[in-house]
Amino acid sequence: MSRKPRIGLLGIMQELYDEMIPGITERQAGYAESVAQRLDGVADVQFLRPARNREDIEAVTRELLAANVDGIVIVMLTYGPAMRTVRALLDTPVPVLLANIQPERTITPAWDMADLTYNQGIHGAQDQANALVRCGVPFSVITGDWKSPEFESAFADWASAAQTVTTLRRTRVGLLGYPMNGMGDILYDPPAMLRRLGAMVVAEDLGPIVARIQAVSDSDVDAVIERHREQFEVAGDLPRERHAYAARFEIALRELLEEKGYAGFSFHFDSIGGDGRFEQLPLLAASDLMADGYGFAAEGDTNTATLMCAAQTLIGQAHFSEMYAMDWELDSVLISHMGEGNWKIARQDRPIKLIDRPLGIGRLDNPPTPVFSAEPGPATTAALVPLEGELYRLVVGRGEVLDTPELPKVEMHYFHFRPERGMRAFMDDWLTLGGPHHFVLNLGEHADRWRRLAELLDLEYVEI
Repeated sequence: MSRKPRIGLLGIMQELYDEMIPGITERQAGYAESVAQRLDGVADVQFLRPARNREDIEAVTRELLAANVDGIVIVMLTYGPAMRTVRALLDTPVPVLLANIQPERTITPAWDMADLTYNQGIHGAQDQANALVRCGVPFSVITGDWKSPEFESAFADWASAAQTVTTLRRTRVGLLGYPMNGMGDILYDPPAMLRRLGAMVVAEDLGPIVARIQAVSDSDVDAVIERHREQFEVAGDLPRERHAYAARFEIALRELLEEKGYAGFSFHFDSIGGDGRFEQLPLLAASDLMADGYGFAAEGDTNTATLMCAAQTLIGQAHFSEMYAMDWELDSVLISHMGEGNWKIARQDRPIKLIDRPLGIGRLDNPPTPVFSAEPGPATTAALVPLEGELYRLVVGRGEVLDTPELPKVEMHYFHFRPERGMRAFMDDWLTLGGPHHFVLNLGEHADRWRRLAELLDLEYVEI
C-alpha cells in the first residue's frame, strides 16, 4: 500500500454535560485525541473537535469528507442523541464504523458520577446503532479496549478495508485485447461490477502498445536489464535480445498503466500471440508489475485482476496464481501458473531465477520467465465468484506454504499450499462454492481483513 488508510474520527457528545461537569468537553476531546494517536501506527486518524449537536455533527462530517478520508469511525465521547446524526450519515459516501469503546478499562470503587459520564459510550453506541439500522446506513462495529493490541488489529483490518473500498471506486483495469474464449469462470457483468465493486474495466487496443514498445530507448532497456541482474539470477543462456525485448515490453506496459491511470491489467496469450506484431508474451513484465503493486490476472480474467487490485491495497504484495495439481502425500495443492507471479513473495534462501523458457502457448519466441517458490509459512487465498447481477461471493481460504524441495524441471513459479482444513475438504468446499481456477494469494493470515472488505462491499463471504 502506498499510504496508510485515512480515517476521520467523529466524536459525539452533547452540550447538556457541560452544565453538569465543567470542562468535560475538553477532557473528552483529549480522550479522542489519545485514541487517534494510539492508532497512528495503522491509520492516519483525523480528529477535529467534539460534535455536540446536529450542526456540529454535520459540519465535522463535511470537513472530514473534504479531507478525503477513506472512512469515518464514530466514537461516543459521552451519550449523545443519535437522531442528530442521521442526516449527516445518510449523505456519507464512505464506510462507517461504530467503535464501542470507553476511556477506562475497569470500573473501580473510586468512580463517581463524573466517571460514569466519561465512560458511558456504550449507552450512546446502542442508540446510535439503532438509528443507523433503522435508516438503512451500513456500518461495522468493533467493541474493545482501545488500548489493547486486539482493538488496534481489528481497527487496522477495518481501516484497510475502508481504504480498499474507496480505492476500488477509482480503480480502472485495462483489458489488453480480448478474454479467453470459452472460459466460463472469468465472465462478468461490467455494469454490475461497477455498481457493486466500483472498478471499471477498459478495453485497450494492442496497436498502441506495439508503438510504445518501438519507442522505448536503448538506455531505458539497459537500466531494466541491469535491475534484473541485481534482483534475479539470470541464466547464462538467456539471449540478450530476448531479455531486451522483455524489458521493452515492460517499459511500454508500465507507461500505458501510468498514463491511463490503470491499477491493474489482464491479457490473454492468444490475443497477444494472434496479433502478429509481438515477439513474446509479457510474462516478465506482468511479474515485475505485480511486484510493484499493480493488479494482474491472466487470460483476460478481469474478475481476478480486480480482486488483485483490491488485495494490493488491502494487504499488499498480492500474488496471482492457480491450483495445478494435488499431492496426497503432502495433503497439499501445487500452486503455479504459466510464468506470471509476484516474485516479492519468493523465499529468501533461494535465488529467483530468470530463465530462457521455451513456451508453445502463444506461438511466439521464448519469454524470459522468473522461477521461484514462495516463502514457507501461513498464507491466505481469496477468489471472487460472480453469481448473478450484483451478487458476488468472496471465497477465502486459510493455510500454509510448505517448505518443500525444488522442482528443477518446472519452468515457472511453484509452491505447495496446505489448506488448514486439509486438502480434500478444502477442494470439496472450493468446488461446491464455485471457486474459480484463478485466485489471489497473500503470505500471512488475512482472513479477517477479507471478511471486513466483504462486509463493506456487501459480498457473500465464505471462509474455508
